[in-house]
This record gives sequence, C-alpha cells and structure tokens, in this order.
Amino acid sequence: MINNFCKKPLWECSKMLAAVAQGQKPADVVIRNAKLVNVCTAEIQEGIDVAIAQGRIAYLGRAEHCIGESTQVIDAQGQYIAPGFLDGHIHVESSMMGVGEYARAVVPHGTTGIYMDPHEICNVLGLDGVKVMDEDAHRTPLKTMITTPSCVPAVPGFEDTGSFVGSEDVAETMSWPSVVGLGEMMNFPGILGGTDHAHGEVGATLEAGKIVTGHYSMPETDRGLNAYIASGVRCCHESTRAEDALAKMRFGMYAMMRYGSAWKDLPVLAEAVTAHDIDTRYAVLVSDDTHPHTLVADGHLDHIVRTAVELGIDPVTAIQMVTINCAQCFQMDHDLGSIAPGKCADIVFLNNLEELRVTRVLIDGDVVAENGEPTFDLEPFTFPEWVTHSMRLGMDITPETFAVPMPEGASNTAAHIRTIEVIPGKVGTFETHVDLPVIEGLLESDTGLDVLKTFVFERHHETGTFGYGFVKGFGIKRGAMASTVAHDAHNLLVVGTNDEDMALAANTLAACGGGMVVVADGQILGLVELPIAGLMDALPAKELSAKVHGLEGAWAEIGCTMPSPFMTMALIPLACLPELRLTNRGLVDCTTFQFASLLAAQ
Repeated sequence: MINNFCKKPLWECSKMLAAVAQGQKPADVVIRNAKLVNVCTAEIQEGIDVAIAQGRIAYLGRAEHCIGESTQVIDAQGQYIAPGFLDGHIHVESSMMGVGEYARAVVPHGTTGIYMDPHEICNVLGLDGVKVMDEDAHRTPLKTMITTPSCVPAVPGFEDTGSFVGSEDVAETMSWPSVVGLGEMMNFPGILGGTDHAHGEVGATLEAGKIVTGHYSMPETDRGLNAYIASGVRCCHESTRAEDALAKMRFGMYAMMRYGSAWKDLPVLAEAVTAHDIDTRYAVLVSDDTHPHTLVADGHLDHIVRTAVELGIDPVTAIQMVTINCAQCFQMDHDLGSIAPGKCADIVFLNNLEELRVTRVLIDGDVVAENGEPTFDLEPFTFPEWVTHSMRLGMDITPETFAVPMPEGASNTAAHIRTIEVIPGKVGTFETHVDLPVIEGLLESDTGLDVLKTFVFERHHETGTFGYGFVKGFGIKRGAMASTVAHDAHNLLVVGTNDEDMALAANTLAACGGGMVVVADGQILGLVELPIAGLMDALPAKELSAKVHGLEGAWAEIGCTMPSPFMTMALIPLACLPELRLTNRGLVDCTTFQFASLLAAQ
C-alpha cells in the first residue's frame, strides 16, 4: 500500500468509507454532475457523482445520500473528471527546480504523482542528495515516489562522478519510505554481460518486491531485449522506433513513450498504437526531461496527452496511458490510477476531451489547483551548504588549457578525426569523421565545417582530469557555452569556437556554483545560475523560464537554431547512449564500450 504517499492508508479508513458509501456517515467532499472518464472500462459515464472521505473515494453514482451539513459540494457542471495524471519516468533536476517549485509548476496541469529518478543529483552528491530532494518533496501535496538511482556512475570505468551506488546501497534504500523501485538501469551492457554489479542491484530490488525501471536504448528487439526483460526489468522509456515500443509491449514490458522538451519520440512511437490493433495496457506516456519554459508555455502531462490525441490516439486511451497503465506498471493500482471506490481521491477536471484543458485538481480529496494555478503554499526550505557548493575542479582553467595537440599518427598539416555529431531533438549521436588542419602542432575549431572543440572537466573530487574532442551540429559561428548539467556525471562541459571564450565560460560557472552560460567576444551573453548541486535553483518556474528563454536567445545570437540546445549539449558526455561520447576520461565508443582515439582510421 502507498501509505507513505496518501492522506490515510486504506486500512485506517475502510470502515468510514463503507459507512459513507451507504449514507450512514457524511462525505467530506462530493463532486456532482460529472462526466467520468472510466479508465477501468475505457468508457465515458455521464451524470456521475463522487463521494470522498478521508482522502479516498467512497462512492460513485448519485451521491445525495452522502451529503451532510459539513460536506463540501463541488458542481462539475458537466465537465469531465479523470484520475490524477502520473508521470512514470521523470528527472526533476532537468526542470532546474527543486521538487517544491516543480510541484507548483506541474500540479495545475493535472499531475498528481511522479516516479522520480534523481540520478542527476545522486551522481553529484550521492544518496545524501537524494534524501535532500525527498525532504523538499514532503512540503508538497504531489505524490513523489522515488526510484533509487541505479547507475552512479552511468557506465563504470568510463567517467568520474561525485559518488558511487552499489547493490548494498540499493538494498538499503529499498526500506526508505519514499522508495518504490530501482531507477533506470542504463547499464544494459552489464545486464547482458552478467556483471555482479548490475544484477546485484536488480536482485536487491526484486527481493524487496519492488519495480526495476529500464533503459534499453539499442535498436534491437531479439536476444538482447529478451535477456534484458528476463532479468526483471519492467519498463523502458528509451524506445526511439515504433517497432521497439511494440516489441516491448508484446514481451510484457511497459513501453514508456517519451515527449519532453528536447526528446520528442512520441510522434514516431505513437505508430506502435495507431498502426496496430493492440491492447494498449502496456503503453505509458512520460516526460523524462522537461525544461521550465516548456512547463510554463505548454504544460506537463496534459500537454503530452493532447499531443498523443493529435497523433491519432483515442483520448480515453491516452488518459489511460498516464493513469491506470502507469499505476499498474508500478503495482500501485490498488491505490492510484483510477476513480473507483477505495482509491485515493486524486482527480483532474477537464473542460472537454478535445482541448483537454485542466480546470481543477484534487489530491487526496483536497483542491490543490484551479484554473492553471496552484492553491497550496510551500513551507520554507533551506538547502544545506554542501548542496549549494559543489564545484571542486582542482585546477586553474586558462585559454591554454584548451590547446588540443595533434594526435599521434596525424600528418603535420592535417588530421582525420572522430567527431560527435549531435541531432536536434534526438538522444543519439553519430560518429562522423572530418579533416582538420594542423596549425603549429594544434587542432582548432572550424566553424566553416561546424566542428567545435569540446572539453569535459571533472568537478567533484579535485582530480584536475579532463577529456577533449570535437562536436558537430550546433551551427554556432562565435563564442562558447558551458554547462554543469552534463549527463550523468555532471562534470563541467565546455563547447566553443575559441580558447579565450571557452575559458571565460568555464570560469564563470566555477565562480557561481554551476549552471549554464553562453559567452562571445569576452562577454557573458546569457547565464542561468544553478547553485543546487550545479543542477537546480530554488526559483519558481516562471522566473527560471524567463532566464532559460534569455539563455536560448544568447544561443541564437551566436548562431544556434536547434530547440532546447542545452539539453542536446548535456548528452555529449552520456556514455550509455550510442554512438560516440566524451567524458572526463576521454572519447568513448558507445557501440563497443571502449575508449576511442581522436584520430580516425582512413
């Protein structure tokens, strides 16, 4: 039971609910005259009343007999009501807000529960950082379920992170009240290769009777996928092809279809549903990573549901994909995911099934949002100093730091090198090869070829280590950009056209405690300070959105036109995704999981 996330566990109020249902006791709240989106039977029921007591649903039907003198009556006036929306896979840190402000941003959009994988802060501050996020979450009515980060580091041996999580750590967290499972098992090579580390974490989770969430990013649907699912992984959000999502559903894995700020896979994945006459019970809609400007401008899960409907998915089916399907995935459908007797009274009011605009939200029977605004306040919360001072570079960064020596084996005039090609709106990168001139024994960025220097500096343990390479695809003509949001180790990532601006960008973030910055010609054009682990700030969504909007304006000023460029940039160091990545230890071939030389074979 989810007694840690609701007003009262069912066993404490079952007697009262039975009495209210029969009219023997008055309800706390009665919703009248609603059109019920019944996700249990995939139908719309007209003229439904809902009686609520002690945070749970007692009765569905005509509820005149449940109304007493103190009962709050809410007239739905013919609006639709649906279960509260559940996000089955979300990294709150990507919103750049703490959980408190994040809740105030998403609850008005119908989100009543999230399954949060805080592996970003865990890679910086370890499990103590996860505890801080949990404390922040307790200030809100949002049901914040935690999946313990599984891959800290994401790919052991290829990067340096701020912490390490092993199977014993995972086993310990399974007793934490807020933990409901294991975060995305990105180390699928470890699962397929039979490593004790990967299987130990999965085993500790399964032994505790909790859910293992997945990350199988390979475009493969045969032996590897079978093996991955057989190991105990229950869901996966990394499908990029319709056939991937379909295969996962056919194998009894929950296919989580992602539509965030930068990773917009849903338009392709929707075909797994629309082009096949299948039962959609294993299909789930998730956001994964969402920037504040997306939350402010478009919404959260309501926006994703609207998008699914525009893509041809039936509205009731789309709502099932953010409610009962998700609850069943996490084995919490006895409490969440439907409007039914005994369930938590998490209810979303919708104006209609065409616009799908959220007008009111209840969590545990309490009104928490109306007309797009939260109706709850947050208790004050202070992040500890060790959380807000996480930049430990252990070196001075100067323009000379960014000198890239001619690779061994190259000619004195040119070098045929590997580059990381980024694709707007996609998590994957490609390895491409370009010829760069050798100038006085060094390689430089070439804006004519759209090839830029890229450096990753370790920032957790003062090791002074860094890796370097080149990236293609940003289109910028001058300046540099830097970020401490660099998945998943979140080391200091710098990309630029010249050494002086790259040094300025790096040192700007070192001085302010982390964040994201764009510079050009020795001037700071845009800066978002993120002092909480170098990942977040305590600002509300609208204020952060304005800052991020300004930053993206700075990107455009130096020539970049891609959407959410910092999200695309942030994946350059993520060595669990194909094809070529860069960490503080060097270039990584993520198809063979070996370090790669900068010099490419001809």
